[in-house]
Amino acid sequence: MAMTTPLRFDETRYQSAQVTIDGQVLRYRAFLGLDYVTMPVDAIQQLNVFVPEPYFNNGQVNGYTRVTAPIFMPNTVGDYLPGPRDFPGNQESFSRGATILQALMRGYVVVSAGLRGRTSKTAQGEYSGKAPAFIIDMKAAIRYVKFNAGWLPGNPARIVTNGASAGGAIAALAGASGNADFFETALQDLGAAPATDDIFAVSAYCPIHNLEHADAAYEWQFNGLTEWHQQHCTVVNNQVKRTSSSGELTVSEQRLSSELKSAFVPYLNHLELKDHAGNPLQLQADGSGSFRRFIDDYLTVSAQRALSTGNDVTAFPGVKVNNGRVASLDWSAYLRGITRMKRVSAFDALDLSSPEASLFGSRLIAARHFTTFAQEHSAVPAQLADTSLVAAINPLTYLMAHQSQIAQHWRIRHGAADRDTAFAIPVILATNLQNHGLDVDFALPWGRPHSGDYDLSELFDWIDNLCQTAT
Repeated sequence: MAMTTPLRFDETRYQSAQVTIDGQVLRYRAFLGLDYVTMPVDAIQQLNVFVPEPYFNNGQVNGYTRVTAPIFMPNTVGDYLPGPRDFPGNQESFSRGATILQALMRGYVVVSAGLRGRTSKTAQGEYSGKAPAFIIDMKAAIRYVKFNAGWLPGNPARIVTNGASAGGAIAALAGASGNADFFETALQDLGAAPATDDIFAVSAYCPIHNLEHADAAYEWQFNGLTEWHQQHCTVVNNQVKRTSSSGELTVSEQRLSSELKSAFVPYLNHLELKDHAGNPLQLQADGSGSFRRFIDDYLTVSAQRALSTGNDVTAFPGVKVNNGRVASLDWSAYLRGITRMKRVSAFDALDLSSPEASLFGSRLIAARHFTTFAQEHSAVPAQLADTSLVAAINPLTYLMAHQSQIAQHWRIRHGAADRDTAFAIPVILATNLQNHGLDVDFALPWGRPHSGDYDLSELFDWIDNLCQTAT
């Protein structure tokens, strides 16, 4: 009997599928439920592969062949919850099935991996998906793809990750932490494929990352706005139910907000960021300065683009238009218009109720603080997560020190009406990448709330521009 290699992709085990999209027939093969590690600890640790049918008949799609097609790896993670593997036609609330179909139409090979999340548990009731499990699984899936170079269709040198919110953070972290030593032991413990996990490009929508500085950034932006307006999403019978709540920061929260705002200034300044012309981006003690004006410029450019396509940008307070041009954008008025969403602390909740505090729990502990600020002001008995773990899942960590292979191409989108994290957080990431000489396409799309995959045509044009000229 012939010996089989563990984790080897088998192109003979598939289901054929066909769908008509905008009058065009798409035929593809689906390879479902493939193990991407040899010693999984959770049933979610499988992936699906989807391949355009022409690649099995020496055909082409969009100029790509079986060996040149980009490998698109979207994830379904939100709120740092488990992200199941996805497929076209999936009716679950988390699904990006439409994204997969559009990617196949472009000729991409699509790999959708299931990833553990903060609520994942073993049969014994212990937590198995706390940080850094999500990125361990993502890296293992990438290693599976690269291990199967020549067997699995697509070009393993053209892997592009994609995700939104916490999923956007995963896409970004995968791009920043390629082959980082920190994760090696955990990957070996799962029986990951013997391959590398660096990737070609990143598509990140509203990535919720840089968590240890996100509270300070949030208060730098929203300090002085005491009313908060939050929307809660729950899934009931596979339907997303949205409920709203609002309130006002307590006197204690307002005091803590000011403390966090002040803490953001030295953090931002120590990054030594520079604008496109090489000028330093800094903040003054009161929170004003060139970095804030830099964000103002991004917002103004976004408003101008929207205005040029017929949108009424003055529907947002603080935006002034003269003779068809956005003349100014008043920072304070604009923020009052989009409103504060979160209380203090926005991410490391003082009562441990936030998704991020849950993310940093441990095998036996549901949630832990991950900032010394929250630990010192905790409203409940709590432990503090190890700082090395917190740093390890921050993409910025790998830009500040040479300890990984970083993706060369980045596309980052964060809506101009997104209140889930401060504008500073994606701007810091994009600017740091640019300062390192990497290829970055960054924008704050006008009027866009916290969401992803809303401009797939533009995203895929970006990927094609990179890959059709470099195959």
